[in-house]
Amino acid sequence: MRLDNGRESSNIEDRRGEGGPRRGLGGGGRIGIGTIVLVLVAMYFGVDPSIVLNGAGVMSPPTAESSRPPASAQDDSARFVSMVLADTEDTWRALFSGGGRRYVEPRLVLYRGATQSACGLGQAEMGPFYCPADSKVYLDLDFFAELRSRFHAPGDFAQAYVIAHEIGHHVQNLFGISAKVQDARQRLSARESNLLSVKLELQADCLAGVWAHHAERSRQVLEAGDLEEALAAAAATGDDTLQKQARGYAVPDSFTHGSAAQRAQWFRTGFNAGSLRACDTFSVAAH
Repeated sequence: MRLDNGRESSNIEDRRGEGGPRRGLGGGGRIGIGTIVLVLVAMYFGVDPSIVLNGAGVMSPPTAESSRPPASAQDDSARFVSMVLADTEDTWRALFSGGGRRYVEPRLVLYRGATQSACGLGQAEMGPFYCPADSKVYLDLDFFAELRSRFHAPGDFAQAYVIAHEIGHHVQNLFGISAKVQDARQRLSARESNLLSVKLELQADCLAGVWAHHAERSRQVLEAGDLEEALAAAAATGDDTLQKQARGYAVPDSFTHGSAAQRAQWFRTGFNAGSLRACDTFSVAAH
């Protein structure tokens, strides 16, 4: 990914020096109050709590502090995140302006292990997440190592896709889509609620593709293999992939983010079309 001449965002909030010890769930440890809060937040924002409790979320904690990348690697990663965030700002500002709207930039919080958000306690085990209550994206940089090693989705554009997906949730929040979906889910059965959550997540994947389309057209950021990296990351974090890793089988009715095929499909749809109109996941069957 070509970002060598890109600017860095001023909307980075670095809390990495504030993080406490990790609280993993393995090894027979007890579930603390932090994990209980995490599960409640996960349920509210459409994450299957069993994914958190069974260690099948987007990320699981390293087994030792020594597995953390060295500070220099973390600093390089932080700079990369800042540059990707800046690129999403440029893209969405232009797209919103073209539609007669003003893009309100989110902030991105870098943290280690655990941090407080307006949506409750966030933990690294949760993976990157967006909190609509404070319009912030939360990211523990160790997730990128997990993306490479555990999920076999290496590459800088795979990392950029993760960031762009969370920014997609911010775009949904600005349009009022997230609030409408959460309100509707309160009146639905568990299965129907999960299906609506899937549509919301797939739309965020599509919006990530829209960003990539315009970033490439305006600034030629893509290198050979970048698109494949993003598609691999989308597939690696599909509900069926994660559930099969944790349980040995998938339960489609419990999906909250979409299958590997769905996530890759909708990212590609956004990338090919470059249009928000192409991302109407709510008007099509989730298949």
